[in-house]
Amino acid sequence: MSRQHDPLQSGANSAGAPVGDPSSRVSAVPGHVWRGTAFQVAGRLWSAVCTLWILRIAGTELGDAEFGRFTFYLSLFTWLDTFVNLGTGEVAIQRTAAEPGAVPAVLAAARRIRVVSGLVGVLVVAAVCFGFDEPGAGWIALAACYPITHALELSTLVWKNRISWGRPVAIRALASTASLGAVGWLAGQDAEEPARYLVAVAVGSTLGNVLLHLAARGELPRAAPGSAAERGLFRAALPLGLSALCAQGYFYVDNLFVRTMLGDEALGPYNVAVRAMSLLLMLAQYATLSALPWLARCSAEGRLESAIQRLGPALFAFAGIVAGGLWPWTRELLELLVPGSGDAAVSLRWLLLAVAAIHVGSLLLTAVVASRDNQAKLWIQGGGFVLNVLLNFWAVPAYGIAGAGMTTFATETFVALGAAAALGRRGVVPFRGRAGLLWLAGPLLFLASAWISGRLPLVS
Repeated sequence: MSRQHDPLQSGANSAGAPVGDPSSRVSAVPGHVWRGTAFQVAGRLWSAVCTLWILRIAGTELGDAEFGRFTFYLSLFTWLDTFVNLGTGEVAIQRTAAEPGAVPAVLAAARRIRVVSGLVGVLVVAAVCFGFDEPGAGWIALAACYPITHALELSTLVWKNRISWGRPVAIRALASTASLGAVGWLAGQDAEEPARYLVAVAVGSTLGNVLLHLAARGELPRAAPGSAAERGLFRAALPLGLSALCAQGYFYVDNLFVRTMLGDEALGPYNVAVRAMSLLLMLAQYATLSALPWLARCSAEGRLESAIQRLGPALFAFAGIVAGGLWPWTRELLELLVPGSGDAAVSLRWLLLAVAAIHVGSLLLTAVVASRDNQAKLWIQGGGFVLNVLLNFWAVPAYGIAGAGMTTFATETFVALGAAAALGRRGVVPFRGRAGLLWLAGPLLFLASAWISGRLPLVS
């Protein structure tokens, strides 16, 4: 962006190639994208086990209202993580995937941004908690300090650009285990304050960021003598940061509506359903995260459309099979995860539809980032946030927690369509031609999987 020669934007046709051009041939997904995805999914599975175990412990030790507040705090801190990151991770990949020599300057600039945003986050959380006399405000403010350590996590950029995920996944799994151990220790002390359990989770996350930096720092390239500081990184990252905040906003703002309109007791079952949904998003999240450097290079070479067509239908088909297979058994699944959460069964059905939409939207939004259309990503996810808020005003009073799930599905569908439209304006049409027909496998497999699953004798 600020450099004279930018290989990711060079050429008049960096976003896509015209039909018939040799560069438009289907691009095979590199093996290391799938390997990176597999590593991350394996790590996420263990992290999900730890998270669900934490929820079971907290659900046993805390009352219904206190457990609801604990899940609310976890959702709030997910948003805080995004605020501190502020788009720096994606921009760092944009600027270094094809230019490794820029890593030292980019990391220095990105770390400054994360430290400042982390300090702002602590002040805002403390002001809100003490201002509204939230129970355990001091513990919540203490836990809010951990996202500052995301500045250290940036060192993993060297692994991300190589799509090498073995060590970061192992360290994150260790961090999740540490959070679980801390929560288990608190439960052994008969702690009854939800905010203290939040601090226990934060301890593991902090340990993970510190260990990631220590493991990666030896592979970071040294800054060349007299090298210039990275310019304009905050300006480039801000649209991505704001769009990510909007995405987390429309994913979690329903917590505010549920808590305000239905009470703390309704939060527990609904957030268990949301956690189950998050578990099903692993492939979408990690395949697109692993693929971003590859998609960025494909965009620079005019092969973005064919790359999307190669990766997207496979992701959508997987989502159709999994979401359809769980469709008949949402109540049983929720009761298995956390007893007493089966009331959110209808909500989870709507969230399963959202899972399918996210497997499309996540890839298309990543392709928007790969093409460096950061402003479009902001408009799409900002629009999704506004839509979600407006729908929640109607859906939660009318349909309860099922209405919150309904708005999530509507929002994720809007985001997927908006990303497709943004790519289309750049000449990249993911659903074009014979390859585009492969996308139909997603809904067809959803219907088939739901039909077959509903006839299995899983409940006597």
